[in-house]
Amino acid sequence: MSIMVNYKDLGLVNSRELFKKAIAGGYAIPAFNFNNMEQMQAIISACVETKSPVILQVSSGARKYANQTLLRYMAQGAVEYAKELGYNIPIVLHLDHGDTFELCKSCIEYGFSSVMIDGSHHPYDKNIELTARVVEYAHKYDVTVEGELGILAGVEDDVKAESHTYTQPEEVEDFVKRTGVDSLAISIGTSHGAFKFKPGQKPQIRLDILAEIEKRIPGFPIVLHGSSSVPQDIVAEINKYGGKLKDSIGIPEDQLRAAAKSAVCKINIDSDGRLAMTAAIRKVLAEKPEEFDPRKYLGPARDKLKELYKHKIVNVLGSDNKA
Repeated sequence: MSIMVNYKDLGLVNSRELFKKAIAGGYAIPAFNFNNMEQMQAIISACVETKSPVILQVSSGARKYANQTLLRYMAQGAVEYAKELGYNIPIVLHLDHGDTFELCKSCIEYGFSSVMIDGSHHPYDKNIELTARVVEYAHKYDVTVEGELGILAGVEDDVKAESHTYTQPEEVEDFVKRTGVDSLAISIGTSHGAFKFKPGQKPQIRLDILAEIEKRIPGFPIVLHGSSSVPQDIVAEINKYGGKLKDSIGIPEDQLRAAAKSAVCKINIDSDGRLAMTAAIRKVLAEKPEEFDPRKYLGPARDKLKELYKHKIVNVLGSDNKA
């Protein structure tokens, strides 16, 4: 029994050591989603310049969009690109929201160093059974596994949920023990997508639930999904240049910083990056309608994305100089 590509041969690492250091150091590792070259370049250059470790995330939607083989070579390219930029940062290639055993297995065979199995939409026992099965397979190849308890509201790629189901602190201990997962995504008020909250609503992460979970599984790596802040200046810029993003509000960055100081050691940010790129592209196309060279609008989009990621690393995650 052998896998096609081992992530170690690609120069990637799993998340185990990174999470240990992050918990001890009171910061979180950025988990940035990518599905094209410009996103990958922005992520790596931002992380090299801030000397931050990084988790490159691929959703099942991204795999369909970009092609699994190309993504693997891009991750391998990312490792070499970081070295070329002058700093060999630790890079994890992670499946975001894997929903079946088959998808997780396929990613492991294609050189992923970490996978998420999201069984949160299943009944509790089924979630445990599915998660444990993925863990058993992944650990044979020293691939780390993230599980999920509780359901986040919002929409992201293939993941849709009408409402929150907060993670029940009394379930976490049992879940971690019975599945053998390496990290746990919890639901404490973050939400997928750009339209997380309505104006007038006060987004609040339930740090009290987080504290209770930490008490029950001390030192265990916790993951926050749906942690984009939806910067209002970027939303305004999109709308200024013809966009129609009404009432998009995200998670305040100071709350994320507070969470990152605890056992939360991986914070997922996707929508903010999409917004930053879209703002830059709209600006170029509005100001220079004669422009038709994709490099002329994807270049500025990449620059804006890099700037956003550097800000997140330094001010929200605290992972700068931790590589």
